[in-house]
Amino acid sequence: MANSNPSFLGQNNLTGDVQALFLKVFAGEVLTAFEEACVTEGKHLERAISSGKSAQFPVIGKTVAAYHTPGTEILGSNIPASEMVITIDDLLVSSAFIARIDEAMNHYDVRSIYSTEIGRALAYVKDRQILDLLIGASRASAPVSTDFGGGKVTSAAALTDTTGQTLIAALFAAAQTLDSKNVPAEDRWAYLNPAAYYLLAQNTSIMNTLWNGVGNYSDAKVLKVAGINITKTNHASFGATVASGTEPTAGSQDDGVSLGKYAVVATNTVAVVAHKVAVGTVKLLDLSMEADYDIRRQGTLMVAKYAMGHGILRPAAAVEIATA
Repeated sequence: MANSNPSFLGQNNLTGDVQALFLKVFAGEVLTAFEEACVTEGKHLERAISSGKSAQFPVIGKTVAAYHTPGTEILGSNIPASEMVITIDDLLVSSAFIARIDEAMNHYDVRSIYSTEIGRALAYVKDRQILDLLIGASRASAPVSTDFGGGKVTSAAALTDTTGQTLIAALFAAAQTLDSKNVPAEDRWAYLNPAAYYLLAQNTSIMNTLWNGVGNYSDAKVLKVAGINITKTNHASFGATVASGTEPTAGSQDDGVSLGKYAVVATNTVAVVAHKVAVGTVKLLDLSMEADYDIRRQGTLMVAKYAMGHGILRPAAAVEIATA
C-alpha cells in the first residue's frame, strides 16, 4: 500500500511547522479582539523600551516673561523640573487549552471564540488600570511647583437627571477646568459607563446640527460634548472600590485587577475626563502569542501575553466628575 501524503492546512507552502498558519491566524484574531475591546488604546502616552524595568518621563514646569530694563544682565529664570517614573508590572497572560487540536483547527468558530475572549481579557485589564489611574490623577497634586494638580466637578444629579442636561453641564465644567489649567483642547477624552453615556445619547441638543452638534441619535452615538471626545466603557471602576493587592491571578474572575498603585475608591465617580498626557504606559513586551503542543495532555496550550506598566504623568490634565 502506498504511503499517504496528507495536506496540512496549517503548513505554510507545504514546508515547516504544520501549525504555523493556524498560530498566525489565532494571533491575529487575539490582536484584533484586543484592539477592538481596548478603549484607552492611543488615548494616552505610550513608550516602548527594549530592556529594563522602568522608564522616566520628564516633567517641566512653567516659566514667566518679564520686561527688560536696558543695561541689566539677563540671568535666566529658574524653571522647576521633575520626572515621573513608570515601572513595568509583572507579565500578564491569558490562555486557552485546546484539546484534540486537529478537530479544533478545522472549526474556526471555536478558535475564534477562544481568541476573542483572550484578547478581551487582556484589554479589560489594561483599560481598568489606565482608568483607575486617571481617577487617581484627578486627585493627585502637581509634580512641579508651577503646575496644577488634578480637578474635580461635583454634580449630585449627574445620573438622576434623566434629561442628561446635568451631566452635559458637568462635562462643560470639566472642559472649563482643563482650559483654566492651559491643557490643550485637542486629545481630550471622557470615559463614561453605559448608564451615563445613554443619558447623553437621549439628549438631542448635543447632536443638533443647527448647533454644530455631532452624533447619531438612532444609533445612540455620542461623539463630542464641549469639545471632549466621548467614550463608553464597562471597564472603569465607577461606582466601586478597587483595593490594593487585588491584581489578577490564574483563573480569577475578580473584577479587582489592580496592583497597589491602581487602588482607588470610586464609589461616587460618574466619569473621568482627561487629556492624553495625564497618564502613560511603558511597554517592555508588547502583545504576543505562543503555542505549544503537550503530548501528555493531548492538546495545545495557547498563551497571549504582555509586560507593561502604567503611571500618572500630569494630574492637571485629569478631571473627575462625581456625585459627591
